[in-house]
Amino acid sequence: INCRIKIDPSCFSSMLNTLLHRGPDGEGCYYFSDGCSALGHRRLAVIDLTENGKQPMSNEDGSIWITCNGEIYNYKELREILQAKGHRFASRSDTEVIVHGYEEWGEACVDRLRGMFAFGIWDSNRNQLLLARDHFGIKPLYYYQDSAQLIFASELKAIIACPQVQRKLNTHALCDFFFYRYIPSPRTIWEGMFKLPP
Repeated sequence: INCRIKIDPSCFSSMLNTLLHRGPDGEGCYYFSDGCSALGHRRLAVIDLTENGKQPMSNEDGSIWITCNGEIYNYKELREILQAKGHRFASRSDTEVIVHGYEEWGEACVDRLRGMFAFGIWDSNRNQLLLARDHFGIKPLYYYQDSAQLIFASELKAIIACPQVQRKLNTHALCDFFFYRYIPSPRTIWEGMFKLPP
């Protein structure tokens, strides 16, 4: 998601390809009409193996888009609740349950999810991005933000593949690593890049 910088599709594809090992079963990209925003996904097909399960995924009118890493364990139960409320599903995917859950409950949909997940939802009606991780922090989600852009990914190497991102070592995080033998949230080894807390 960029604020002022036009997205170069070849650069975006290169960033996405750094995550090939996380999702070898397919690739999806959605470029928004403003030319400054995009969502990408490397797919590991587990639940819905058809094209309908492909991500990024949207609601019926294309106003809400999601890219999600992980698995929602209670998606069948949530699907039944949402169908009873009139939501129509185009796939058998657990990810689509998050889309309709967000439509129904807003940000509170996260409280209903049981599983391991990290996702980003772009809501064009509100011009708002929601980033979320599972409650135990099993699935990773990193982000970088400066005055011109916001980038998020499941691995830091996808973010540093962007030429506009400055690569500066975070010396405080380095001290944390030597003291704790890991880097606690929200810091990462790179200045200006952060781990989203669970």
